[in-house]
Amino acid sequence: MPSDPAHVEAIRKSHERCAALGLTRIGHGDYTPLPRADLALVHERNRRLFMHAAPVMELLLEQILVSKSMVVLADTQGTVLHSVGHSDLLERTAKVALAPGVNWAEASKGTNGMGTALVTEEPVFVHADEHFMYANDFLTCSAAPIFDPRGNLLGVLDVTGDHRSFHAHTLGLVKMSARMIENHWLTDDCQHALRLHFHSRVEFIDTLMGGILAVGEDGKLLGANRSALDLLALSPAGLRMNCVESLFGLSLPQLLDQARSASTGPLTLTLANGLQLHARLQLNWPLARPTMSLLPSGDAAAEAGATEAPSALVRPASPPVSSVLVPRRERPRAADAEAVPDLSWLQTGDAQMEALATRLRRVADRDISVLILGETGSGKEVLARAIHQESSRAGLPFATVNCAGLPEPMIEAELFGSEGGARRPGALGRILQAQGGTLFLDEVGDMPLALQARLLRVLHEHELAPLGGAPADVAVISATHHNLREMVERQAFREDLYYRLNGLTVRLPPLRERSDLLVLVQRILRRHGPLRAPTLDAEVVRLMQSYHWPGNVRQLVNVLRAAAAMAGDEAAITPAHLPEDFIEDVQRAVARRQPDASIGTGKPAAEHDPAPVLAAQPDPAEAGATLEELEMQTILRVVQELDGNISLASKRLGISRNTIYRKLRRRS
Repeated sequence: MPSDPAHVEAIRKSHERCAALGLTRIGHGDYTPLPRADLALVHERNRRLFMHAAPVMELLLEQILVSKSMVVLADTQGTVLHSVGHSDLLERTAKVALAPGVNWAEASKGTNGMGTALVTEEPVFVHADEHFMYANDFLTCSAAPIFDPRGNLLGVLDVTGDHRSFHAHTLGLVKMSARMIENHWLTDDCQHALRLHFHSRVEFIDTLMGGILAVGEDGKLLGANRSALDLLALSPAGLRMNCVESLFGLSLPQLLDQARSASTGPLTLTLANGLQLHARLQLNWPLARPTMSLLPSGDAAAEAGATEAPSALVRPASPPVSSVLVPRRERPRAADAEAVPDLSWLQTGDAQMEALATRLRRVADRDISVLILGETGSGKEVLARAIHQESSRAGLPFATVNCAGLPEPMIEAELFGSEGGARRPGALGRILQAQGGTLFLDEVGDMPLALQARLLRVLHEHELAPLGGAPADVAVISATHHNLREMVERQAFREDLYYRLNGLTVRLPPLRERSDLLVLVQRILRRHGPLRAPTLDAEVVRLMQSYHWPGNVRQLVNVLRAAAAMAGDEAAITPAHLPEDFIEDVQRAVARRQPDASIGTGKPAAEHDPAPVLAAQPDPAEAGATLEELEMQTILRVVQELDGNISLASKRLGISRNTIYRKLRRRS
């Protein structure tokens, strides 16, 4: 075993601290786990750490399986949150209890990997009789602290095994895994910030050795990973005292200009001490549509490099041949629309959507399950994410299971995890992944009956064995296009599960019943179109408003993305840019209603007179109007479109005729 002087000194100081605390080497310590209620509170406080760490722990375990060791996660107090590992070692360590709820602080168990790393806030290994208490000298421990982007201690990651399995490389794997967790946390914390990925060597930019800086729109530094602090020779406190300009001698606009001009490779930045760094920029600001990222040409995995498995990261990545500034969009969280911040995003002037948002706000954070009814493609997952973001769980996990898209065994594995089969051993289920956040059950009406019973038991008893018996703290949102009440009557869906999921039922209107088509078109074009969102030709507006949109918002997204691509740099989308199958669908639909109508080739019939061109239609949500003004604008527009027919307007808007009359009288 290596006898590094710094390591020897660290162990000596730890032993001195233990003696000063009155611990004895022949002591055994208290291995009694926390009471169930107290452990639940600890898990609640650390649920975000657990969610970021658990997948990394699985990857780390795969690297050390031969050594028959355990991977352990503990909080800042040294209390074990989660442990995974070899069954043989689990039996041997029963007497020292590396299980959730047991405290391994240095003040409790003497010198040990977790406890000593928490005191020193440095990676450390403790081997055999280096443990202060003789009861633990059959173990070897390698531990590394975990920090958030501002340098605050979050917890500690540890690998513990039999002392005969000691390997010098274990601590390196633990350190890299801890940095993976930190990088995940940084990305999650600063998902809407500019991220600067850099290193003094080009080939290391997108590895765990690469630095990551998160920068706000004002040029201030929001956070950094430890590799960045090391490369910049800064402490977390020193980071907060700097900005982009003080670090690199460039203002933020200058940095962006330099990135745009660096079309042949990563940009070069120079620190005040003369050190040159190679960097790429990734913009994730919400208003930057589409986002720009400096990525190596053809290297689709570049962005993922900082979160790969440890085994993949010990090998330097191949240096990019060339880099270009290319448009990059955040992956939409749903296929039918862009990711939404909260329910206010859904308020686009349509009265039905306004009423829907109002109802959902009333049940936010009240532990009421929500059931969303809606046609395929109407945006049920987008609505579910908006509910999640509106709640106090925003920023915590949002896990989705599509109950219609997988066979029964795979749905079970997705929900509860699996010990074998299609998923690797020990894989986490979606319920566990959603711990502390929201579980979204899409197309829940297609869930097999056998799984309905198991899901009901978990939701009813609030217990998950993989987390050491901790409460299953998840908000549940489900969605379906089926009539669940009829399915219950046919005994195709469990009645008890129906009432468990049906805390509040809301109906998401199909696109053909909404009055905010043009607003949605604007948002989609800004999201998915080229750098300059094109407007719509008046003929295209007529076509879209006359169409019944059987595929709803998802179909609208696909049509507009294809049209924007065909339009290229042209200022407006014309019928020539629309997909042919869409034109044919519109023609068939109008032919059924109006045999003499001419679609796409000439002026349509009088009742389809052109609506104002899209460019002249501002987004009400962005125009500063109040909710009352938006509601009145919508009522007036619908009443006008229906030639004053209040009964039809009432059906389209989803409000009573008396309400429409009352609001119209108030306006006059």
